[in-house]
Amino acid sequence: QVQLVESGGGLVQAGGSLRLSCEASGRTFSSYAMGWFRQAPGKEREFVATISGSGSYTRLANSVKGRFTISRDNGKNTVYLQMNSLKTEDTAVYYCAADRYPGVTTIAHEYDYWGQGTQVTVSS
Repeated sequence: QVQLVESGGGLVQAGGSLRLSCEASGRTFSSYAMGWFRQAPGKEREFVATISGSGSYTRLANSVKGRFTISRDNGKNTVYLQMNSLKTEDTAVYYCAADRYPGVTTIAHEYDYWGQGTQVTVSS
């Protein structure tokens, strides 16, 4: 069982930056691909970013390319989502997820563990 705890959400003005963190329990963190998803009110959960277990491969949603970066520190069991040039449409609850397989995936149901989510609100 893996437990995921997100942090770093909050209120920011458009154009600003936030860095989300997700710390995982367990000793096999590097064997998990990690992902970030988000869900805005009234909308379905959508893929944001994913990173392979080694950190060598990443994928980003088109809507965040050039603005968001995903990274991980396997020594700290932590994955990060650096969000720059934030827009009001980035407002959502952001969820961290772990996939028991190390390869990247953008599909939510392929992830095995989920965090509780952290709210990101971007004001105009």
